[in-house]
Amino acid sequence: MTLLVSIFASDILPIFLIAGVGFLLARWLDGGVKTLAHFVFYALVPCLVFKLLVASTISRPQVGRMAELAVLVTGLMGLLALVVAMALRLSRAELSAFLLVVMFSNGGNYGLPVALFAFGTEALSHATVYFVASSMLTNTVGVFLAAAGRRSATQAVRGIAGVPAIYGVAAALLVLASGISVPIAVMRPIGLLGDAALPMMVLVLGMQLERARVAERPTVVAVAVGLSLIVAPIVALGLSSFLGLSGAARQAGVILASMPVAVVTTILALEFDVAPAFVTNAVFISTLLSPLTLTPLIAYLRR
Repeated sequence: MTLLVSIFASDILPIFLIAGVGFLLARWLDGGVKTLAHFVFYALVPCLVFKLLVASTISRPQVGRMAELAVLVTGLMGLLALVVAMALRLSRAELSAFLLVVMFSNGGNYGLPVALFAFGTEALSHATVYFVASSMLTNTVGVFLAAAGRRSATQAVRGIAGVPAIYGVAAALLVLASGISVPIAVMRPIGLLGDAALPMMVLVLGMQLERARVAERPTVVAVAVGLSLIVAPIVALGLSSFLGLSGAARQAGVILASMPVAVVTTILALEFDVAPAFVTNAVFISTLLSPLTLTPLIAYLRR
């Protein structure tokens, strides 16, 4: 019990305190979450990705396995969600929302800081690869699910091209492959912007959680949250063993797959009008309950 309390206090509580500041900014000062989210998405995250990959010792095979883990976890959770949704007899819109909630976890705003606090810089580098792969899936598979067939393949590809973190990965891989030394005058501002990414992402998380309202389908929300927080870690542990991941890579992959529901799913649900109240509540409740599952999971992964 002492170990669990220590893990919560050092690895989880700091994130909730920062998110609490964001929540209060949105509630009392009417903070503009959209502008701040765009700033983080387009400016800070690409710098963070570039900085971590350039400074890391991750090999290309490890990068491939982390990306593969993200794809397999997302796909398997989607299949499980589809089976459960059929049993729940959801409408078409509810089915899209249910799949979004179960398949996509909050690897950015929440997962990256937890990976850093709980397992260190090396794990954060691996977690960044998982996060980028997951973002690509969100902007393709997620968009298709939310749009329910109303968007073309070309628009989905454009969605991938619109993820700035991908360009950070491409630039980092170019530097690593060519052996180019990045000038200090370039690396320092990139480093400063990258360092600002994690706290700003958590602030955005808190501001977005302030939008949560009373659940319309509490039973369905509970099932979706259970799949996200309880089933997903089991799936990720099994797949990480199957792929031969160990050490920091295994820790990072499992912890990101076990995060609560991704906040970006609320944006997709609102954009395509697929049960937005249900999605927002799933995000809110899964985030509040996540310390109960993440704390023992961190203790297990540290063994």
